[in-house]
Amino acid sequence: MATPPVNTMPSEPVKALPAATGKLSSVHSLHYKLVLALYRVFAIAALYLVLIGIVAYAFIMGFYAVNSSWAAPVILSASDEKSLDFREKLVTSQQTIEDLKVDTNKLNSGIAEMTKHRAALLELEPKLQAAIVREKNHNLAAGPELETLDQQKLSDNVKTQKVLAQLNQVESDINKDLAAGLITKGDAAAQISELNQTHGNYTDSKIAEVLLTDSILDKTTTGTGSLDVLVKQAELRSEVAQLDIAIAVAQKQMTEEARQIDRLRQAIVTAKQSPYYLNASGGQTLYFAFVPYDNQANAVPGAAIYDCYLNMVLCRRVGTVKQIYPAEEDAMHPIFKTQIRGFLIQMNLDHSDSAKSKTVFLGRKPMLL
Repeated sequence: MATPPVNTMPSEPVKALPAATGKLSSVHSLHYKLVLALYRVFAIAALYLVLIGIVAYAFIMGFYAVNSSWAAPVILSASDEKSLDFREKLVTSQQTIEDLKVDTNKLNSGIAEMTKHRAALLELEPKLQAAIVREKNHNLAAGPELETLDQQKLSDNVKTQKVLAQLNQVESDINKDLAAGLITKGDAAAQISELNQTHGNYTDSKIAEVLLTDSILDKTTTGTGSLDVLVKQAELRSEVAQLDIAIAVAQKQMTEEARQIDRLRQAIVTAKQSPYYLNASGGQTLYFAFVPYDNQANAVPGAAIYDCYLNMVLCRRVGTVKQIYPAEEDAMHPIFKTQIRGFLIQMNLDHSDSAKSKTVFLGRKPMLL
């Protein structure tokens, strides 16, 4: 029996294995070289990009460190805290002016009334003084005359008293004649009535003498009535002096309030030139920019404004500087992100999108491009 060839079939693959292995090795080598080349290209590109980024960053930092013409656009809103606070203070100042005007009008009316009252008192004072002098002169003349009349009245009363003593005897005789029936009761009553009337006249005379004594006292001494007049005169002069003081105080207060009104008006006029007032009160869109103090030389009215791509190249003119606001402002540096001090300017922009740029340049292009 013949033996089958066992090793015939495996021998052929064994012979083809080296060729297939060589092809697979060459493909792997090609892939490896390609990946390595791409890696090197990407590594070099990344390295150059990093270097370019570092150089660009350093250039930008250096550019903004030495450039003195940049400004940072600022968007102000009527609802900003500063605008609202500014508006509130302005309204408060205007209300204060109105209150001062009302108070000034009251003071003016009060001064007019006090001046009128003072004039009336001053007009009354000479009349009162003349009356006092006239009464005093009259007393000086009437006093001695009253004293003489009083002496005469006393003498008359003494004489009358002697007559009354005799009339008492007459009354006794009348009563006796009536009792004896020599006269009628009517005659007796009439005679007695006359006697009583004489007694009454004597009493009136004594009363008149006492009253005359009082009049003499009033005319020859300073009585309570004279003192009352003097007190009224002193009160009148005191009231005039108080009115003078009140008028002077009111006039001084009016002067101070007028000065305060002028100061507030001047402050309001100045405040109305603030960008916060213009922004809060105006209906039109206004554009502003922050300028650091180091760049102040280029911020002049009428100076051209340029907006650039990448914040420094390919610049175009977009407007002019309209107004300078010297009040100090604080802001964040648009590049360095540090706090800086400066002021605001108002811009006339032909392209409103430039108000949204990070920076603009004043007076000239930063790199002549």
